Formats: sequence, C-alpha cells, structure tokens
Amino acid sequence: MTVLLVMAKAPVPGAVKTRLCPPATPGQAARIAAAALRDTLDAVRAVPGVTPVLAVRGRLADGEDGAGLTAALTGWTVLPQRGRDLADRIANAHADVAAAWPGRPVLQIGMDTPQVTAGHLLAAFQRLDLADAVLGRAVDGGWWALGLRDPRQADALRAVPMSTPETGDCTWSALDRRGLRTLTLPVLRDADTWPDALAVAAEAPETRFAYQVSALRPTLVPGGHR
Repeated sequence: MTVLLVMAKAPVPGAVKTRLCPPATPGQAARIAAAALRDTLDAVRAVPGVTPVLAVRGRLADGEDGAGLTAALTGWTVLPQRGRDLADRIANAHADVAAAWPGRPVLQIGMDTPQVTAGHLLAAFQRLDLADAVLGRAVDGGWWALGLRDPRQADALRAVPMSTPETGDCTWSALDRRGLRTLTLPVLRDADTWPDALAVAAEAPETRFAYQVSALRPTLVPGGHR
C-alpha cells in the first residue's frame, strides 16, 4: 500500500501564502491557504487504498479553519515536520514514513496545488509502478509531486535548493546521481502569487480555494490593490 504524504504549514496569518500579500491581507491569505489544504486533503481522501499522512509545520489549531482541518484529518497519521530548512524537512518526513511503514513507496505532494484531483494522484501511482521515482514539475521551476519507491532516497534532497526556479532541475539531477530511473508527471501551477491564484482558481472553480479567491476579488480595485 502506497503512503500518500502531504507536506503542509498550519494556515496561521503571517506565516503562509505571504506572497499573496498584497493584495490579500495576512488573514485572507491564511484563509486561502486553509482552503487549499482542505482541497488537497479531499483529493487524497478520494484515492482508495492509500495510507494518508500529513507532515505539518506549526499547530493546525492556531490557524484558520483549525476545527475543520482537524476533522478532515480523521483517520490520518499526523507528523510534525522537523529540520532547519525545507529540504531537511522533506527528507526527514520521508525518513519518518520509511521508519513507520518499511518497504512502502511514498508519493509526496504539498498544499500549493489545490487543483490536484484523485485522478492526478492515481496516475502518479501508476507511473511510480514503472520507475524508481516520479517527479511532477511546477510552472515556476519547482515541483509539486515526488514519488519514491524507496523513500529513504529522499536524503538526496538535502543538498537541493528549494523554492527557486532551478529546484525542479536540481531535484532531477539529485535523483539521477543516485542512479534512480525517474519518470515525469504533468506540469502543474503552484498557487504562490496572486496571478497564480487567479489561474488556479479558474482551472478548478468548484474548489474551496477558488471560493476564497473569489471572495477576495470584489474587495480589489483595478490593478489588484485595495
């Protein structure tokens, strides 16, 4: 049984989606982040036969929609993220999963692609059956999904610079240096900036994320500012 690992931050104002500010306020950005996380959890829950795991930074109870997120995580394993930077936290989360579920493959996603569907995830599992790893690149040069037959191989990510336009290429190279056969997944857009948020909301208009983005738009004046 594959482990489906979600890396997320608690949607605390001022701590998440800061690149949406402006036009969003920190509170509005946190509500958008909470909606994106709820949409992501919904997509995972719709995939049959997986072990769902959330690795979270911060306390969900301290963020927007804390009660709703906690309820949505019924039946999940929730782990704290640990490490000095994002690369360490990702590698450590994979190591924690490998220790808890030895021998199982892992597909990891984040909370920045609320347009992800169960179909996307099922297709990723099918690709992972054919390779040592799968990588779903993002429009901004990063990546939205990483699958590993042996999650201990995520240790290769510790030297990868995260959140840069080169992150996807560097990740691919790090996996290649390990001798892993890696297949690609579809390219998706992370909802990091306001133009990204608008594009993702238009792509997935029925999501909670799209609702929160739409709720903010009437408060803006032409040009995207208040």
